[in-house]
Amino acid sequence: MNRPAWPPSETAATGRRLRPSRGALLLALGVLAAAGLAVAGIVPRMRAEAELAKQTRAGAVPAVVAIMPRQGAAAQEIVLPGNIQAYEEAPIFARTSGYLRRWYADIGTRVKRGQLLAEIETPEVDRQLDQARADLATASANSELAEVIAARYVALRKTDSVSQQDLDNTQGDAKAKQAMVHSAQANVKRLEQLQSFERVYAPFDGVVTARNTDVGQLIDSGSASGPSRELFHLAATSTLRVYVNVPQVYSPAARPGVSAYLTLAEAPGKRFSGRLVRNAKAIDVASRTLLAEVDVDNRGGELLPGAYAQVHLELAGTTRTLVVPVSALIFQSEGLRLATIDTAGRAHLAQVMPGRDFGNEVEIVAGLLPGQRVIDSPPDSLVEGQQVRVVPAGVETRK
Repeated sequence: MNRPAWPPSETAATGRRLRPSRGALLLALGVLAAAGLAVAGIVPRMRAEAELAKQTRAGAVPAVVAIMPRQGAAAQEIVLPGNIQAYEEAPIFARTSGYLRRWYADIGTRVKRGQLLAEIETPEVDRQLDQARADLATASANSELAEVIAARYVALRKTDSVSQQDLDNTQGDAKAKQAMVHSAQANVKRLEQLQSFERVYAPFDGVVTARNTDVGQLIDSGSASGPSRELFHLAATSTLRVYVNVPQVYSPAARPGVSAYLTLAEAPGKRFSGRLVRNAKAIDVASRTLLAEVDVDNRGGELLPGAYAQVHLELAGTTRTLVVPVSALIFQSEGLRLATIDTAGRAHLAQVMPGRDFGNEVEIVAGLLPGQRVIDSPPDSLVEGQQVRVVPAGVETRK
């Protein structure tokens, strides 16, 4: 049986469009209202969840402050500890044994080269010299007699009064006696030179820094096999040598002719000018430093040998350095590092070599390139390649 599609009140013959009933409309409106209420409740919740997820992801990325390193000066002044030494220094020993008769220079005395410092009384050497001179006289007399006899035998040999053997014997004896004369003469000269060492002279211009003897003391020769004690210690102080160990990174610029000056704690605000005159031309393997010598004019006598000084070397920069705050440094077992940021916002840990320490800033001589951004006060948990979020300075960051 075929059923009609619409109620009998509306037939297809009328040609008019069929309309739904009132109940169907109310049902449709109820469904739409329920759907709208559902959508109105779900969408905000989804948005809140998305925002929370976004905030969570953002919170997982550490916030950091990025800084640009400051360019270091082209001319560098480095400050190094130095030891002041005399330009020439020598211990003065006695060359002969005896008793000190008198000394003429005490500590602090300025002396000239060849100036008499002390006199030594050497009675044993004097008697040995007397004996050697007597032996020389004996040898000379014996030699003269042997020559006379040899001359007579030459005349007798011409008349065959003596044999050739006797002539040879007398001539050989004359030569032996002459050799004994030469030996005695050498012994006399040796003792005369030893006696001349009774007077002790200064070998160069300088200051007596030590006197270890007094009148009447027994003096042992400095060449004796036993232990000997120096009489005086002499130092040339008109020009002083100051030795400094220049770090390897600055060694190319530490060339002879570089200007320098000294500062001392006992002379605040005062500078003592000098000049680097030579270096060892070799890096010490243990310290990785170059030994350099700075000469300082000390004709005024204000500087003392053996003192400690701060040596300021004005080096021409062979490479430009970068300066960063100390707070940017990362101290790890692998060495000193800095955290840099690339264009993608990722952190990288770069091993660097420090130079001069300015207190709140430090100089970086290797490991950092100009234009690289550096993280100031990096988080302790920062690792290589980690994504970071750059925030303005002053904003609290999470460590």
